[in-house]
Amino acid sequence: MAGMSSLARPYAQAVFGLAKESKDYESWSDALVFLAALVSDASIRDLIDNPRVDREALAKLFDGLCAERVPEGGRNLVRLMAANERLTAMPEVASQYQAMRAEAEGTIDAEVLSAKPIGDERAAVLSKALEKRLGRKVNLTVREDDSLVGGAVIRAGDLVIDGSARGRLEKLASALQR
Repeated sequence: MAGMSSLARPYAQAVFGLAKESKDYESWSDALVFLAALVSDASIRDLIDNPRVDREALAKLFDGLCAERVPEGGRNLVRLMAANERLTAMPEVASQYQAMRAEAEGTIDAEVLSAKPIGDERAAVLSKALEKRLGRKVNLTVREDDSLVGGAVIRAGDLVIDGSARGRLEKLASALQR
């Protein structure tokens, strides 16, 4: 949703600035992931969406829920987002922050969906090849997907490499329909 992305951007940039200043990307990542999960909970979401719940009371509730897991700067973020009725943007704030962090650290998350298990040795070779192609350190996640029939699909940022049997069959079907 483009609107949510625009709402979240200034908050994500502010948090990223704080994390960069303190050189503590990890604890901010953990805090934002926790806050995004909290906001995504159905019962919490009902409170956020309820117009009869006072924003200040909502901010205090979040402050209590977050006290152990979120640093003071993160709790200030929650108070500010609650006051501005932007708590529903928290998952997008977390997502944008993670992208900024990856860019700053020169890393990228990549996912391999494989029809059959691939060993650690193949995963390491694949990771090295992706690092060479993308010019960044790759955090590789490997999952199995029986629906691929054979082969694998690799996703890293905007890059998608579909070497699956299913993908090839879909291309063939598309070509035959023309």
